[in-house]
Amino acid sequence: MVELLRLENVTKEYSRGLFGGTRFRAVEDVSFKVDKGKILALIGESGSGKTTIARIILRILRPTSGRVIFEGKDIFAFDAEESAAYYRNVQGIFQDPYSSFNPLKTVDDILELTCKKYTCSEYPENAIKQVLERVGLDPQSVLGKFPHQLSGGQLQRVSIARALLVKPRLLVADEPVSMLDASTRVDILNILYDLKTGENISTLLITHDVSQAYYVGDEIVVLYRGHVMERGDATILEKPLHPYTTNLLASVPTLSSRWATEEKIRAARLRLEAEEETVYTTTGCKYASRCPYASEKLGCFTRKPPEIEVEPGHFVRCWLYERR
Repeated sequence: MVELLRLENVTKEYSRGLFGGTRFRAVEDVSFKVDKGKILALIGESGSGKTTIARIILRILRPTSGRVIFEGKDIFAFDAEESAAYYRNVQGIFQDPYSSFNPLKTVDDILELTCKKYTCSEYPENAIKQVLERVGLDPQSVLGKFPHQLSGGQLQRVSIARALLVKPRLLVADEPVSMLDASTRVDILNILYDLKTGENISTLLITHDVSQAYYVGDEIVVLYRGHVMERGDATILEKPLHPYTTNLLASVPTLSSRWATEEKIRAARLRLEAEEETVYTTTGCKYASRCPYASEKLGCFTRKPPEIEVEPGHFVRCWLYERR
């Protein structure tokens, strides 16, 4: 595999409180890589640090420590010319397509502005029609319309088309289908998959949906409270080792599953609120307070587990797999 992008021990700290006296790490010591022409799925529940990582890769945020390497060079050490090239090569696709566009501009205006900024073609009108068709849109059905005149699925396709206009090498897709209906979700995921196979475009897919990650992901990274708990190829979801990954898979709804009662929902919220105050300051494993296997003997509450390669290419951050 040829590496395109790599995160090395990336940490991002924020201040809490009125005077910023308390600091917490939204992302801590995160390392993984995205290979050329592959889809890496970054999964985890809300608050796990997925969006923070996306913003760091897009250079919206700067990490507190660690490095982000793109084709061998730290992206935060780029000069002006290298930065411009990076912004062209790495494009973002976001959760809410309606907030991604100026509501006062038509689709034509939006795509033409992108073409003009990046000089994407000598014939921008032809380029625009081609990318719209590439994402499954009839140009005549969207050109000349304002964002509010399109459905969520249409607008998300336009968002992908806008990114493709500049011929990127990496797409950072942050929950790109969470606001769409089920049938449209599959269509958008298929587009990302086709871009990988047909045009060798890599994608970092950020999602809380395990089924989406398994559907299109070549590599999987499981995040919990800013830590990578488990990573490897897509088969780790068939044979999960970390208790948190197992819990994520168990939470996938099935036709036979029963809806949670209001009492269960309230109890879960109270439990999470109680954990919120301790999870960032714990000296042990971030998942210890929820893990059924956590014990003092293993050191789960006092020592942070290292990343352990249990099988070739399958890494787990858990004391259960420490070689003794």
